[in-house]
Amino acid sequence: MEQHNTTYSVQLYIYDLSRGMARQLSPIMLGKQLDGIWHTAIVVFGEEFFFGGVGISSCAPGGTMLGPPDSVVELGNTEVNEEIFMDYLSSLGETSYRGDRYRLFEHNCNTFTDEVAQFLTGRKIPSHITDLPSEILSTPFGQVLRPILDSIHIAPPGGNVINGHNNHS
Repeated sequence: MEQHNTTYSVQLYIYDLSRGMARQLSPIMLGKQLDGIWHTAIVVFGEEFFFGGVGISSCAPGGTMLGPPDSVVELGNTEVNEEIFMDYLSSLGETSYRGDRYRLFEHNCNTFTDEVAQFLTGRKIPSHITDLPSEILSTPFGQVLRPILDSIHIAPPGGNVINGHNNHS
C-alpha cells in the first residue's frame, strides 16, 4: 500500500524596512551599497510567522503594517504538519525566541526565519539577508551607530503574539 505524504509549501516573505532608502543612502552613509534593511517572515499553512521584540507572532500573509512583501522566495516543501509546527514554534517561543531575547544584530527576525526554514525544509534563507548585520557593523558608521541600533526592537504592528506572557495555568 503506498503512503501519501502531504507536503506544504514554505515561502520566505522579504520586506525592506527602509522602503528603498537603504539603497539610496547606504553608499553615502556606510560607504558601501546595501540593497535593503531586511525583515523576513515564514509563510506556511496560510499564515505568516515572524519574530520581533514581542516574541513570535503570526498574521494573515502580508497582514502586518508593512503591507505586501517586496519579494517572495520559495523555500520548498515540508512534510511537517501544522500541529507539529505549532508545537515547535511554541517551544521556541518559550526558550530562544522569547521577546526579551531579541537583538537587532545577533538574534532577530532573520535568525528566526533561517532556523525555521531549516527545520521545515532543510534549507537556509538567502545569505545576503543573514549577512546584513556584519555588513553594517564592518563599517565605521555601523560601529558608531551600534549602541543606538542595539536598542531598537523591530516588531511590525499587525501580528498576534503566539504565546504571550508566560501564562502558567
